[in-house]
Amino acid sequence: MPVQPMKHAVRDINVRMLRGGSGPPLLFLHGANGLTPWLPFYEALSKQFEVLVPEHPGFGLSDNPPWIRNVADLAMYYLDFLDGLGLDNVHLVGQSLGGWTAAELAVRNTSRLASLSLMAPAGIRIKGTPCGDNFIWGPEEGVRNLFHDQSLADKMLEQIAGMSDDENDVALTNRYAATKFGWEPRWYNPALERWLHRIDVPTLILWGDKDKLFPVDYAARWGARIPGSRVEILRDCGHAINLEMPDAAAAAIVGVAGRR
Repeated sequence: MPVQPMKHAVRDINVRMLRGGSGPPLLFLHGANGLTPWLPFYEALSKQFEVLVPEHPGFGLSDNPPWIRNVADLAMYYLDFLDGLGLDNVHLVGQSLGGWTAAELAVRNTSRLASLSLMAPAGIRIKGTPCGDNFIWGPEEGVRNLFHDQSLADKMLEQIAGMSDDENDVALTNRYAATKFGWEPRWYNPALERWLHRIDVPTLILWGDKDKLFPVDYAARWGARIPGSRVEILRDCGHAINLEMPDAAAAAIVGVAGRR
């Protein structure tokens, strides 16, 4: 059933958050397009977990504190977020920008985590394996390059064409926030890769084999750098894994959550 955003405060920062389901806590960190409505992906996870989906500070209608300047700051914010909730054994899941943030959090402190799932994360760079550049893609190209199944892109483009002025304002805010976090250097932290060995919880690396933003070759590098991690590749799937293959993605996350 649909879940409406609620307000959630961490220290002096107010953000919107979706919260639904029951079971062990699962924190989902969204990608650069911002907070979505309650998706089939969240609904599938909510059968096994209490799912929490906060809007990153700076995105949408949430507060934009000046001290959150980069993804490292965002990761520290989410450590405060977990402390504020007082939750342990949290299953942390991140998509794209959210995956990068989740990895930055995990190299710093996994004491409240039970598992980590990274869905086509940004954050590292392989020399000679270029990524797509969503900052120079046109509006339609940017949507189409998220999906292998272009019928899903068609539906998203129809939704975008019908957005209200308020919804367009939120989309513009999200664009500014994504630029802050991903512009320079493009979608990665040169220091992150050398610290991935510190992640010591069961970890899933999940990738679509038709990803046009971060090529599937990156999955193996993440898997090699995080000890004991499991790499799963979804066939005929693009970058937006949670939208294109929600059931398969949820099943993979449930699988790694059981590896404790």
